[in-house]
Amino acid sequence: MTSTPSAGTVAHISDPAQAQYRILRVLVVSQVFSGAGLAAGVTVGALLAQDMLGSTSLAGLPSALFTAGSAFTAVAVGRISQARGRRPGLATGYLTGAIGSAGVITAAVLDNPVLLFIALFVYGAGTATNLQARYAGADLAAPGHRARAVSTVLVATTLGGVAGPNLTAPTGTFAETLGIPHLAGPFILSGAAYALAALVIALWLRPDPLLLARTVAETKDTEATTGTTAPDAVDTSEGRGGVVLGALVMILTQLVMVAIMTMTPVHMHDHGHGTAASGLVIAIHIGAMYLPSPLTGWLVDRYGRMKVAAASGVTLLAAGVLAALAPGGSVGFLALALALLGVGWNFGLVSGTAIITDTVPLATRAKTQGLVDVSIAIAGATGGMASGIMVAATSYPALALTGGILSLALLPAVAATAYRR
Repeated sequence: MTSTPSAGTVAHISDPAQAQYRILRVLVVSQVFSGAGLAAGVTVGALLAQDMLGSTSLAGLPSALFTAGSAFTAVAVGRISQARGRRPGLATGYLTGAIGSAGVITAAVLDNPVLLFIALFVYGAGTATNLQARYAGADLAAPGHRARAVSTVLVATTLGGVAGPNLTAPTGTFAETLGIPHLAGPFILSGAAYALAALVIALWLRPDPLLLARTVAETKDTEATTGTTAPDAVDTSEGRGGVVLGALVMILTQLVMVAIMTMTPVHMHDHGHGTAASGLVIAIHIGAMYLPSPLTGWLVDRYGRMKVAAASGVTLLAAGVLAALAPGGSVGFLALALALLGVGWNFGLVSGTAIITDTVPLATRAKTQGLVDVSIAIAGATGGMASGIMVAATSYPALALTGGILSLALLPAVAATAYRR
């Protein structure tokens, strides 16, 4: 059963464009906070597990766990959003991420790996919710501006995402003054950031974008049926590849990105770099994941979903090759490789999201989007878990090169879909 806004709500904001402007502002603020929460676990999660377990082969496990938690949360947030709207769905997800952060800190203090793994699974809720917010930005957007609306939400993650890794050393020092292990310090930041994001969404995401979009669509359908106005002409030609293509684009980009990103701090640590250096590289990577979003959104709306999806595969290949060839002692080359990795992921996420949004009707949109994000999260969990095992068995360059080659699978999928059109 779904909810709809009351007549008073629709009357209060009669212009969907006005509502969209307010909604995007609120989402931008919440994404700044959630970006900081997301970055903390990415930066030190693998190092914390390696320190507690004394094994590199399981260093990819944290990424796999909080990505698996992300998969579970994607379903929950999608179902809550479908039934109650985006506001309760997103607020619940962010609050759960904050609880997971507190659990990681507790596990580090108690030196309890089992509790750490459970807490990392819960912490993954923040990652899922951060990504689900992009759909809220597109609910009220016109078909020709959906990619740009998605990009506006994504780019807001840049500020928090870049600041978070660079606060690794200071938050670690602060944690030590409280008797908390140094590597658990960034999770203090992530807990506070996710809690603030939940508060912003709960208090100010009004009107609810998904519920208002349904009401607007129902009103237009009624007017079209009665002859009051003509139905909107929606160009869905780029979305004919359907859910399968959109999901495939995002799944492959997530798999490759998470696998290479997860093991980069471990690779740098093994070559004598400290957390400040790895934090800088991850900050550059996260900035590249989100900062190009306005340009990507414009490219997707202007030149089409398929072309940008193909560009994603080529960019990820370049990132994998560069990471494989980069000397272990070169922070600059690794930073450039991780920047390309972020840009390739951004191309895939924005184009894939636009394809999904074009294809799925409002009546089932949130639920379907949640299920698609489950697949994305599972791909990330697979990449995170396999990355540690592969590096232990072979090497980081072999992992990076394999990921780059795998990304080329996007090209025949896009070409086949374009041919069928």
